[in-house]
Amino acid sequence: MYETEAQVQVLVNGLNPQQQISRHIYGHFSEHLGRCIYDGFWVGDDMKVPKKDRIRLDIVDALKKINIPNLRWPGGCFADEYHWRDGIGPRSQRPKMVNTNWGGVTEDNSFGTHEFLELCNLLNCEPYVAGNVGSGTVEEMSKWIEYLNFDGQSPMTELRKQNGRSTPWKVSFWGVGNESWGCGGEMTPAYYSDQYRRYSSFAKNYPGAPLKKIASGANVDDYNWTETCMRNIGPRNMWGITLHHYTLSGGWYDKGPATGFDEDRYFGAMKSCQKMETLINRHGAIMDKYDPEKRVALVVDEWGIWTNVEPGTNPGFLYQQNSMRDAIIAANTLNIFNNHSDRVRMACLAQTINVLQALILTEKEKMLLTPTYHVFDLYKVHHDAMLLPVQFKSPEYTRGKDNIEAISISASKDSTGKVHITLANIDPNTKNDVALQLAGFKFSQVEGRIITSASYADVNTFDKPDKIKPVAFKGASVAGSTVNVQLPPLSVVVLELK
Repeated sequence: MYETEAQVQVLVNGLNPQQQISRHIYGHFSEHLGRCIYDGFWVGDDMKVPKKDRIRLDIVDALKKINIPNLRWPGGCFADEYHWRDGIGPRSQRPKMVNTNWGGVTEDNSFGTHEFLELCNLLNCEPYVAGNVGSGTVEEMSKWIEYLNFDGQSPMTELRKQNGRSTPWKVSFWGVGNESWGCGGEMTPAYYSDQYRRYSSFAKNYPGAPLKKIASGANVDDYNWTETCMRNIGPRNMWGITLHHYTLSGGWYDKGPATGFDEDRYFGAMKSCQKMETLINRHGAIMDKYDPEKRVALVVDEWGIWTNVEPGTNPGFLYQQNSMRDAIIAANTLNIFNNHSDRVRMACLAQTINVLQALILTEKEKMLLTPTYHVFDLYKVHHDAMLLPVQFKSPEYTRGKDNIEAISISASKDSTGKVHITLANIDPNTKNDVALQLAGFKFSQVEGRIITSASYADVNTFDKPDKIKPVAFKGASVAGSTVNVQLPPLSVVVLELK
């Protein structure tokens, strides 16, 4: 039998909501890494699955179901060794390249700019392109933007038309480098901020295609990087600045397994995941010094759990299974983003298919949806909805002498007037009774869905792809202006109030 804590009192403030939760918080990241692009989105002609050209359409359909808002490409570390002209024109004439960051494999560049933007068109999502600052030139980046966005007469538009695209794509989200403190060039923040100003000054706005330029921001808790960039670049010259933080169950050299882990590993991952709250608060406070009006978005464009690769797979491909633990990580992190949506206005989970905390895993023609995918399915109700602030004191999940918050909650009101509340119970041993008191909203009924499993280490497999999936939740009831919720251990719940 599970233990039960005393009832948790939660106030949901529905009076005059002011802050919108951007749908772009629910974005994704697809790098030329392992089997994310090649043998993920982009498959061989002989693969017996529905395709458009070589884009795998069952994957497209699955991502459209969760209303994927944006897709970041081509990296990651790969972005700063990628030269875009190698990926245009007749595929048989494109030069091959070595992916030095991820496994040393040779790529044929058959998936390039046109293929990526066709994928985004099929997904009905916005492209987010990471430009090459590390090994590229100002001219190279400037001409890529012209190729993508200009509709007049120029050498780049003529080249684009020769390659089969008459009209510009009007790409808006533009990353000026990636991880410039590390694989993107080993730069200091002062040097990078000067480079950003140089590169971005030649990243032009063309008619109908204003760029949302995004600076390469801090690695985890490098607050000096944020301070330097905010001071040297300034809020008028960038739409956003990035933050990267990966959940680890141990450390960088002891990441732990994706399956078969014990409760100590589970607790370690939850503690690492919850660090995101501190990071956003502290980076946000620095940003507030230079940008009190919050014009610059904090763009968390790499997040998720990073574990050891699956045994027997290429260590450079970063292929890992996806467990009930990972669903809890996704739910907790997305609640944090929602509650900080005044500053966090874009994020990208790493990565979409077959890499790190993937939404989808494939094995030849087979495809499965991970527990993390199902969390994004539940949470899509928050896209562009108005944030309803929540106040509560979470019970603690204790392991040894350490403890973390056991419950994570966010709430919103959509354009039709419906209120949605998402809750995650991180504690795998304790059921929590929650009393949600709503101010400023009348309702008479509640419906819910839940994701849970017997163990935090449970996974979906190709033999049992539906072991973990959303089902109807019957543990919520209405009593006047209160919703009483019996929140099982190790669970993610979405409630809809009508």
